[in-house]
Order: sequence, then structure tokens, then C-alpha cells
Amino acid sequence: MAAATITSKGQITLPKAVRERLRVGTGDQVDFTLNDRGEIVVRPIGSDVRDLRGFLRRTRRHPISVEAMNAAIQREHSRKR
Repeated sequence: MAAATITSKGQITLPKAVRERLRVGTGDQVDFTLNDRGEIVVRPIGSDVRDLRGFLRRTRRHPISVEAMNAAIQREHSRKR
């Protein structure tokens, strides 16, 4: 992977390879979390709605709840990272 240098203000620039992998650009936000193994996990906040195209398609059409939609969006978003 790539490395970054911390500035005197405590800032870093995400290397291009990381930005591309996370699909983030200028103005996007990322979330830093600490996992159970003590590792920092970087995830984009939000996603491009175009990334979700087609993943809810089903042969039988029936209404689904907002909670089910949110869960499906979260699953798909997590799977692409």
C-alpha cells in the first residue's frame, strides 16, 4: 500500500491509490475506527448512489421497509470496501 507523512498540523494527504480504492475525492469524508485487533480502519462516509444501482433488483416485486433498505445499503456499502 502507500504511505503518508503527517504535517505539523497533524494532517495527512491520502495517497492516490488509497483515494481510488475508497472511491473518495475532494470534499468527501472518511471515518477512522479502531477494530478489535487494535488496527485503524478507514471507511468513506456515505456513498455514490450510482454504486447501488441494481443490487435490490428481484424477480418478484413487493414493498420493503425503510429499515430493510437501509440494511441492504449498509451491506452493499461494506462489501465494496
